Amino acid sequence: MKLTLNQRISLISLAGMLVAGFVVSQIYMNKKSREEIKEIAQELALLWKERLLLDEEQTSKMEDLIIEYTLKKNEIINSSMNPIAQVRKLKGIQKAEHRNLGKVLSKGQFEKYLNINKEIRKKS
Repeated sequence: MKLTLNQRISLISLAGMLVAGFVVSQIYMNKKSREEIKEIAQELALLWKERLLLDEEQTSKMEDLIIEYTLKKNEIINSSMNPIAQVRKLKGIQKAEHRNLGKVLSKGQFEKYLNINKEIRKKS
């Protein structure tokens, strides 16, 4: 089965996000690994740059947001709170993340971002 370009990019994006989540959890436990998360965030930001046609400033801000919100989400995922509370907290973090992304991206870019994320979730 041959994948289309969009499918390959989506698969790479999803894999990158999963790797980023894993790396962030390791960084949270071991501060020596901070460079790794930065590298992965840079790679993800570059993927979004290509997909959303971001300028340099947007790409830099996207990278910062990837790091910030991945750390926040990981903290909750690794916490001992019950699953219902975790989901509620994660939804709140996602709303804040989307609010901040909405400030960085144009309306069209943000809509495309949401659509790409929906596609990725459907495929996983």
